[in-house]
Amino acid sequence: MLVSPIGPTLIRLAAPNILSMLVLLVTLVLEAWFIGQLGTIPLAGLALAFPMFMLMMMLSAGSIGGAITGAVAKKLGAGNIREAQELALHSLLLSLFLAFISSLIFLLAGKWIYTVLGGRGLVLEQALLYSDFFFFGCFSMWLSTALAAIVRATGNMKVAATGVIAGFIVQALFSAIFIFGLGPIPSLGITGAAVGAVLGFSTAAIIHLYFLSHSCKELPLIFKGIQINLLPIMDILRVGGLSAVNPFCSWATVVLIGAFMADYGVDVLAGYGIGSRLEFLLIPLIFGFGAASTVMVGTHFGADQIDRAHKVGWTAALYSAGVAGLIGLVVAFFPQLWANLFSDAETVRVVCGTYLKIAGPFYAFFALGLCLYFASQGAGRVFWPVLAVALRFAIVLCGAIAVSRMQQPSIELFFIFIALGMVVQGLLTGLSIYLGAWRPKRK
Repeated sequence: MLVSPIGPTLIRLAAPNILSMLVLLVTLVLEAWFIGQLGTIPLAGLALAFPMFMLMMMLSAGSIGGAITGAVAKKLGAGNIREAQELALHSLLLSLFLAFISSLIFLLAGKWIYTVLGGRGLVLEQALLYSDFFFFGCFSMWLSTALAAIVRATGNMKVAATGVIAGFIVQALFSAIFIFGLGPIPSLGITGAAVGAVLGFSTAAIIHLYFLSHSCKELPLIFKGIQINLLPIMDILRVGGLSAVNPFCSWATVVLIGAFMADYGVDVLAGYGIGSRLEFLLIPLIFGFGAASTVMVGTHFGADQIDRAHKVGWTAALYSAGVAGLIGLVVAFFPQLWANLFSDAETVRVVCGTYLKIAGPFYAFFALGLCLYFASQGAGRVFWPVLAVALRFAIVLCGAIAVSRMQQPSIELFFIFIALGMVVQGLLTGLSIYLGAWRPKRK
């Protein structure tokens, strides 16, 4: 990893991640299609609840998971196996604690949260049917993503991908069974999607835990003799805590516009939900390159190869920007390819198409900024990428407020500010790293 060609090594490490993320994309598209068969109201309920699912996914796998991968990879790169084991144990404890907090918040305050976001009547009821069960079992997601992060830090990307893919296959299968019912199993409607998700993440967690406990030569999961203390947890939170601002801002951007769209009616909210869902689904795809860059950058920083770490980060970012940019251009010119998958309602399709035509051409900037953020986790320097995404949110927030105060606000203007935010995020993140954000300050 430290001497092999960057491009081929990055692709070798990223390929299993990308494959697993493609399976995730298919799983989530199928899930949305299943729920779309139930009608527009469940689909609108999913538009409220799905961003919460993705928030947990981004926090557990992206922010905390990325920090775990970067921290453990640094220890392994420096040859400190015992310290890496200590970090692994404390990362699992931290993830379980954060799962408890997440579950507590949404089970106690979920109704209030979705009401604030515009949920009313049957739409609110559908959102809660999904959300309550998912957050009751969200321990499975947090544990699964933490274990996968540890596996990735060892360089065993194929193993990590195998567990993730198996989990998503289980999720897709059981989501269909529990949404529609099968034999003696009753139809649970939108709740069935949450049941499938919990079962899928549980499957992945079991696979990753077995590998680390029985087969991982680089980092055997041995906790004997390790004392519980706050220092390893603080080491993870130093990067992961600040990194959490990124998914919160990305999530808040989508949810904010969703709250404004709710004022235009159920069909408009559902249309925006379908369009913005693609942006959410790009995140796992970008994560495929990003997770590989986190491992490689972290390993290079541990070995004090800073210049080569920069090359790794930029290579991964350009790869992800190319893929996301291509997808964005395709849906911008042919939005019906995406919109028509989920709804037959004309208004839903038109709103979704409008969003994709405006935001799609700028997905490359979004991918550039996000992938460099993942790489920055490996470097342990995430301030500027986090500032960039916070600025993106501020642009969307201020723009949305300004548009909403117009006498005849147009939904196109909301979407234009979303696109502008993507451009600012990508350019500011890239410029900061180019100017030395990863390099230690000179004394």
